[in-house]
Amino acid sequence: MKKYILLLIAVTLIAVSCQKNLDQLPQGFASDELLNKPENVEKMLISAYSALGNDAFAAPYSNLWSYGSVRSGDAYKGGDGPGDVGDFHAYETFALNRVDIGASDVTWFRLYVGVGRANDALARINNLTEDVYPLKVQRQAEARFLRGHFYFLLKILYKHIPYIDENMDKASYDSVSNRSYSSNQLWDKIADDFRFAADNLPGTQTDKGRPTSLSAKAYLAKTLLYQAYTQDENNNVTGIDQAKLTEVNSLCDDVIAGPFSLFPDYAQNFLSQFENGSESVFAIQYSQNDGTQFGRIDNGHSLNYPMNQEYGCCGFHVPSYNLINAFVTTTQGLPDFANYNNNEIGKQGDYDTHSFDPRLDHTAAIPGHPYKYRPSFIYQSTWSRAPQIYGPMLSMKETVLFDDPAFKRFPPFMSSSKNWMIIRFSDVMLMKAEALIELGREMEALPLINAIRTRAANSTGRLKMTDGSFTSNYLINTYQPGVNCTWTNDYARQAMRYERRVEFAMEGYRFFDLVRWGIAAEYMNAYFAKEKTRVTHLNDALFKKNRDEYLPIPLNQVNFSKGLYKQNTGW
Repeated sequence: MKKYILLLIAVTLIAVSCQKNLDQLPQGFASDELLNKPENVEKMLISAYSALGNDAFAAPYSNLWSYGSVRSGDAYKGGDGPGDVGDFHAYETFALNRVDIGASDVTWFRLYVGVGRANDALARINNLTEDVYPLKVQRQAEARFLRGHFYFLLKILYKHIPYIDENMDKASYDSVSNRSYSSNQLWDKIADDFRFAADNLPGTQTDKGRPTSLSAKAYLAKTLLYQAYTQDENNNVTGIDQAKLTEVNSLCDDVIAGPFSLFPDYAQNFLSQFENGSESVFAIQYSQNDGTQFGRIDNGHSLNYPMNQEYGCCGFHVPSYNLINAFVTTTQGLPDFANYNNNEIGKQGDYDTHSFDPRLDHTAAIPGHPYKYRPSFIYQSTWSRAPQIYGPMLSMKETVLFDDPAFKRFPPFMSSSKNWMIIRFSDVMLMKAEALIELGREMEALPLINAIRTRAANSTGRLKMTDGSFTSNYLINTYQPGVNCTWTNDYARQAMRYERRVEFAMEGYRFFDLVRWGIAAEYMNAYFAKEKTRVTHLNDALFKKNRDEYLPIPLNQVNFSKGLYKQNTGW
């Protein structure tokens, strides 16, 4: 499936007669009869797969960096100031967000295109018999996995969404309210898709772009973990469903017992030569040289490259000073939960006096440090688009070197055909750890967290200067109860949450974690209070509790529904 990508709809050629015939079908028309043939149903499903990566630079959803990193305090928007893709500035400040933000509407629309493609494929598959289509049940499972993915993204972004399945007549779409189902019922619908996929997908796939039964179990675990934190109508977390946490733990066990494992080097998650490796539970497959003009390039990250001559655009997605501080470790090699942000590492540029978690230099492009593991290719502050506003750093996980075979220019932008992992194995491990801690079984979570920290400690081989010295002063240790910590339930929860931050920094997870845990308002307003002393573009920033946990239902969508859609709380 690496080369899947544009749906080629068979064109019905109409014989043209000399006489006028008003019943002629237009060229390019594909009848249902034609599309319902097994070979074309396969193509309809491929079109649903293609929607995984059909996002745009101004409304990315393959990686929710503008919604999950920028809105979490892990990243500044970047670019050439607040007006450059200003919708993202509105997201970053919260106070400037509006119901008519274009990016919110485009993201809603494109995700529903994905839902629509999955539903269309599924409806056609349902009408075939296994005699004529032996892969029927497996393809149903794939379509439902894809639909579950698109609905999962819609749910964490907008909370209250209209739910449409393959059995609904298209003429009745405009009668579907976004409150037809409660928030909890929507989670049930999404979980049902992943359950079906888990029960009916094979254990392995020759085509790496297709999910397996374990991919579906991992996504089901993720869905249930979100659902386990029950929310009221005002987005307050009111409890944690222990039964769902127990199922999350069991599902993660199944995945952990499978063929997946942590890469030995953290860097391998972000290098094109290791894609579809042991840590990839499910990934979007990108491609080039596939018969299309530019290939299936990762357009969602196309704003995030440096401004130097080897690249040239556009300097978005800048690690915050707060995030840089988060990688500082104590003399015992552990995070300092309470005091980490009392430093000014990013402004001072001193990476020798303090000690650091090595994941710092896998995540952030820092002046004077090698860019993307090449000791002779040193990142400079001039590579930043607007260092006077956002500071001199950039995100690095999503990019590739300019001479990487995956790199591709499509002027004025550039990106790559490197896969992007939706779920990787370390996420499964930390989902299990989270479930165990909230079940009061924190000692069972300890080896999971420590395994990830041990991998981080062993991931310094690519982090060296030309003289062989390390890029920064690295010191990271495991949690050792009674030696360097007291592993209470509360301490374990802090450790797990901190581990999720540094493990997945700049990958688009963070904001949705904060909302799930019910701490977004308190965390973000504390972040703003300190970060406003470092940068001026956040002067207007304010998180409004019981509103900003979710984006508003886009005004265009409310208008299209003729007022049927009910706006989210606080908007």
